[in-house]
Amino acid sequence: MAPHRSDRVNRRRPGVPGTPTDTDSEGERVRCGAPAMPDWAQDMADLHVHSAPSLVPRHGDDRETVAAMRALGFTTLVLKAHEGGTAARAAAAGPGTYGGVVLNSCVGGGNPEAVRVAAALGGRMVWLPTLSSRAHRAAAAAPELAVHRHVELRPVDVTEDGRLRAEWFDVLDAVAAHDLVLASGHLSTADALVVFAEARRRGVRRLLVNHPKLAFLRWREETADAFRALGAHCELGVVPDLLGPPEDSSLRLTRCYPLPLLVFGGDLGHRGFPAPAEAVAPWLRELERRIGARAAADLMTTTTRDLLLP
Repeated sequence: MAPHRSDRVNRRRPGVPGTPTDTDSEGERVRCGAPAMPDWAQDMADLHVHSAPSLVPRHGDDRETVAAMRALGFTTLVLKAHEGGTAARAAAAGPGTYGGVVLNSCVGGGNPEAVRVAAALGGRMVWLPTLSSRAHRAAAAAPELAVHRHVELRPVDVTEDGRLRAEWFDVLDAVAAHDLVLASGHLSTADALVVFAEARRRGVRRLLVNHPKLAFLRWREETADAFRALGAHCELGVVPDLLGPPEDSSLRLTRCYPLPLLVFGGDLGHRGFPAPAEAVAPWLRELERRIGARAAADLMTTTTRDLLLP
């Protein structure tokens, strides 16, 4: 399925009636009642979008969420749900919207059939366990996980004694066969490295570390070196940067991790955090301040989309 491309217009977003924009004298798009978006923020991609239905409160359902993101200039979106699969939901939400499957206990954990079905429905992402991961369960009381505190899923083990458990080999083979993105979910960075190393050996080409700087995942400098050697992409996101102190901002990765291996996954959608119309523009302006407008535009468009799509 080819990626959806929108016409780059400043006055009105396609498919989102009633969302006029203007351009101010500083070259930033201004939406009524929302922070100004940089002028370069067009045709963007977001690999980490949450919407309803969900076990946790969301700002909107799939269609409402997609419309809100399109109004901000996003044309490629990935819907994620801790509860299971989103490929069919994404197909119904409109062109340029993709899904996948999160391998928590509610889909059987290391279940290659769940991966194959997601791929057959047009899904592009496979997330390793999130709420079912040992790292998440061990840190359930941590402030950054407070929004999930009332949702508890059975644990799913991925590694044992520093090695990948045997039931996950078929999962990796299914990911490789369909050229999907394998994302780390809420695995600790140590466990994600074990999985990613085996995934590379089995032919998985697209690797993504989700919100790597969240404290409970235990990111370390030597971890960064190992992920870099595997060619793994790292996710920059709005919500992780709202949750942690400035020194743990995902944007700090722009100083120490190769820009061609950084992509955007906002992780927005929970009602406990600002809506995208409030949160995205300030984050984009900070990204631009750190790496410049051209590099920011490349990261938010081509680099992120190229990881997702063949």
